[in-house]
Amino acid sequence: MKNIFVQIKCELGKVYAVAEGLVDSLEEMEEIYSISGAFDLMIKIHLDDSEDIGRYVNERVQTVEGIRDTFTIMAFKAFK
Repeated sequence: MKNIFVQIKCELGKVYAVAEGLVDSLEEMEEIYSISGAFDLMIKIHLDDSEDIGRYVNERVQTVEGIRDTFTIMAFKAFK
């Protein structure tokens, strides 16, 4: 399994709607957080080793209505 984190910037006034849309559409998503800083949300996703991360983010995450921008972080090792 691969773990990735995706930070998401939403259209103004759409954070809760985007969060709900992600919960409804991404069964691989483990957690979703509202965060401070340059992005509004951060999601943790578990993907099979065979899954193409770029295609997944492009086709499954970025297509959720209200998302303006994403920043993907790949995790190499979980220590706990």
